Amino acid sequence: MPEARILVVDDEESIRKTISLALQRVGYLVDTAENGKQAIEKSRDNFYNLALIDVRLPDMEGTELLTRLKETTPRMIKIILTGFPALQNAVSAINKGVDGYLIKPVDTDELLKTIKQHLEKQKQEKQYSQDKVAEFVESRFREMETEEDGSKRRKN
Repeated sequence: MPEARILVVDDEESIRKTISLALQRVGYLVDTAENGKQAIEKSRDNFYNLALIDVRLPDMEGTELLTRLKETTPRMIKIILTGFPALQNAVSAINKGVDGYLIKPVDTDELLKTIKQHLEKQKQEKQYSQDKVAEFVESRFREMETEEDGSKRRKN
């Protein structure tokens, strides 16, 4: 499994530790933050493929953090974890670009499955983007060669 970096953002130390251990056991590189400010600072200094975000943090709502993280790492997958499932929270999270929404206590197998699916999708999107860039470069190169050949013919 390729290494993926995951940021766990939760104000409860026991939850951060439990999730971190479960993720590290299967090979993920894990970092933690206890509040939104710390998560933002860490995301400025490090790249994370995915963030698991508690909906209620001491300094901001998890839904606000979604927006702030989009500014530092636009392609980061963001999954909300909540012990307070409410339609309003879910709608707000969706409107702010959440990729997933899980209810605490989180089943470890469900969490790992969700993360794996999102990381696989991220990998496919990255490959697609790289393929499109390569196609563009190749096409532009052929276009420039054609223009150059046309220019040489006009001179002769």
